[in-house]
Amino acid sequence: MPEPPFDVPRLPAGDAFVLRPWTLADLPLVEEASADPYIPLITTVPAAYSHAAVERQWDRATRGTGWPFVVERVTDGRAVGTVGLWSAPHGRASAGYWIAPSARGGGVALAGLRAVTGWAFAALGLARVELYVEPWNTASRRTAESAGFRVEGLLRSWQEVGGVRRDMLMYARLPADSEG
Repeated sequence: MPEPPFDVPRLPAGDAFVLRPWTLADLPLVEEASADPYIPLITTVPAAYSHAAVERQWDRATRGTGWPFVVERVTDGRAVGTVGLWSAPHGRASAGYWIAPSARGGGVALAGLRAVTGWAFAALGLARVELYVEPWNTASRRTAESAGFRVEGLLRSWQEVGGVRRDMLMYARLPADSEG
């Protein structure tokens, strides 16, 4: 039986960002992400962008499989990245994020991950949020750890990335874990 549709709310993400549902106005964000050499390899963002990428985000919420958020900068309303939760059984969810190349290094991923994780525990009552990071991805590892995630182990040959099986570090955060 399919899950009921998920509501993707608007959430504050620190003082500088807000999380909100995807709209067709976010196509420039998808276009920038599509041109990045890594984002299309590890996510569902297509290398040749189209409005279908936004529709896929809507579909996740409609089918009850996840809560996809755009990270929007408060000062100018520009969409600068995405963060999401993908439902898993037994009170768990998996988090993921990517940031537009032009917005990296400004705390976008950290603000988004903290906001979505806090919301997952408070509003959804989740017992655990997991995320997976390639061992070489120092920036993503630092973001996860700064948001209170703890590395739990190396999953060998866990995921296919660009046609090659890759190892992933598994991180998790529980409601009782403190940030950073």
